[in-house]
Amino acid sequence: MKPIRLAVLTLTLLPLVALAAPPEEKDAAERAEKQTRMMRVLGLAEELELNEAQALKMAETMRQFDEKRRPLLEQVRDSAQVLRRAAEGDTSAQAQVDPSVQRVFDARTQLTALDRDMYQTLAKDLPPQKRAQLAIFMARHEGKLMRLVRQAEREDRRQERQQRQQERMKRQQERLRQRGIGGP
Repeated sequence: MKPIRLAVLTLTLLPLVALAAPPEEKDAAERAEKQTRMMRVLGLAEELELNEAQALKMAETMRQFDEKRRPLLEQVRDSAQVLRRAAEGDTSAQAQVDPSVQRVFDARTQLTALDRDMYQTLAKDLPPQKRAQLAIFMARHEGKLMRLVRQAEREDRRQERQQRQQERMKRQQERLRQRGIGGP
């Protein structure tokens, strides 16, 4: 195994071993974020043929930018949930449509600026060929990230539908019990 892979694998697995207890939702999200970041660093290190020190330096830089991105991504996700509820007919959410749309656009503008800053920071010491490879890698990774975000949102919506269905079933069972039709 290449030394860079071993180092990245070690950095990836250590937090996972430390968090072997049953994860809370936030812990699971943090672990997934760390794992995604490490996979991105590994892919970038292989793509650009970086040595261990270069890969670790890029990993730290990317982590710093990811921390800045996190609240913006949460803002987009929260606004998207408001918009989804408004689209489904929730009158309390409908009053928040315009501000939510504006927050999404503002956050996306800031995310684009962060992406540009991260590229410039990562590329500053690279030769032109590697800067081009970095730009392609980042564009490809962003597409994968967005697919993962959409997949997570679909899963959240599915879970919300299941929860609403279970609540409806409980209410229906309660009504049947009150009428004396249901079981115990």
